[in-house]
Amino acid sequence: MVFFAVISSIFAALIMIIMGTMEVINVCGEFLHAFSSPEAYEEFGKTTVTHLVSAIDDYLIGTVFLIFGIGLYELFISKIDIAENDETSSKVLVIHDLDALKEKIAKVVIMVLIVTFFKHAINIKYQDMTSLLYLSIGILLIAISIYLTHKSPHSKKKNSGNDEHPAEDKIQI
Repeated sequence: MVFFAVISSIFAALIMIIMGTMEVINVCGEFLHAFSSPEAYEEFGKTTVTHLVSAIDDYLIGTVFLIFGIGLYELFISKIDIAENDETSSKVLVIHDLDALKEKIAKVVIMVLIVTFFKHAINIKYQDMTSLLYLSIGILLIAISIYLTHKSPHSKKKNSGNDEHPAEDKIQI
C-alpha cells in the first residue's frame, strides 16, 4: 500500500513541476507580445509577477510531494543507498525517521505559505493605514516563523559540530 502512496506522491510532484513550468512558459509567450503596444506592456507588467510567484508556489508544492514520497519510500520500503553514501549529493532527501520527514515537510509548507502570502500581498491595493498595518503584521509573523524554524532542536545538533563557520546560517529543508 505504501508503494502506491510513493508512486502517487512522485507523480503529483511531477504534475506540480509541469504546472510551474507552464506558468513560466506562458510568461515567456506574453513577453514576446508585451512590446506590441503600450496597453499590452502595462497588462504584462501587472500580471507577470503574479504568474512567476505562482510558478514558485507550484515548484514548492511539488517539492513537498517529492519529499513526502521519497521519505515514505525510505521509511517503509528501502533505503536509497546512492543518497546516503554519495559525498557530493545533498542530504535533503535522506530521512531516517518519521519526525525528520515531518520537520522537512513542515519547513517546505511554511515556505509555500510565505510565497502564497507574497502572491496575495502584491495584488492588494493599499489605500488606507489599516491595510498597511495588516501587511506589516503579516510580514512580522512570517519573520517570526522563519526564526522559529531555524531554532529547531535538529538544526542545533547539526550546527554544534561545525566550528569552521559558526556565523553562517544555512537553510535546511
